[in-house]
Amino acid sequence: MITVWGGQTSRSIRVVWVLEEMGLPYRLKQVDMLADEQDPAFLAVNPANYIPAIQDGDVVMIESIAIMEYLMARYGPTPLAPAPHDPAFPAYQQFLHLGEAGLATLLMPVVVSRFLAPAAERENWGASWCLQAFQKRLKLVSGRLAVSPYLAGEMFTAADISVTYALNLAQRNCGVTLGDAEQAYLARTTGRDAYRRAMARSFEGVDT
Repeated sequence: MITVWGGQTSRSIRVVWVLEEMGLPYRLKQVDMLADEQDPAFLAVNPANYIPAIQDGDVVMIESIAIMEYLMARYGPTPLAPAPHDPAFPAYQQFLHLGEAGLATLLMPVVVSRFLAPAAERENWGASWCLQAFQKRLKLVSGRLAVSPYLAGEMFTAADISVTYALNLAQRNCGVTLGDAEQAYLARTTGRDAYRRAMARSFEGVDT
């Protein structure tokens, strides 16, 4: 049984979404990142104290994109991950990693500044720069959506899971206004049954 350590609106939704798309059994354990003290069992899995993390037998992993790649490789093949010889593979790889390295990571200084920083420090230079950089990189997503319904082409893949999280984070917590193409794209990705199940179970924190 795969155990996922995560939170309701955290990057763990990427992992749970992949598990739901692939129909894999898992157990979800909620972690409150604002708690004064963490569960020692979680800290034994990830002493750095951030989510998501998974335990799969003797395997322990952190980092949402790495976990996604592990699950698809270990329990695939799956349409979520095009094969290396597939023409969709380069775009898939690019946007799978752009969703975190080029988009979501830039939003974290914005989120922590707006919600956790002292009032006088919320509108700081670093957070403003990160938000501007995010908007520049968002053009890569917009350009791709102008020629295909999904980021790897005609088929939904894990690249869409990666980027959907970042876009949701941007508009939910960072005040980013997405264009019509991006909104239509989110309607396609978040309209999937597996996404709805993942969200419901992330908020319930139940085993499946």
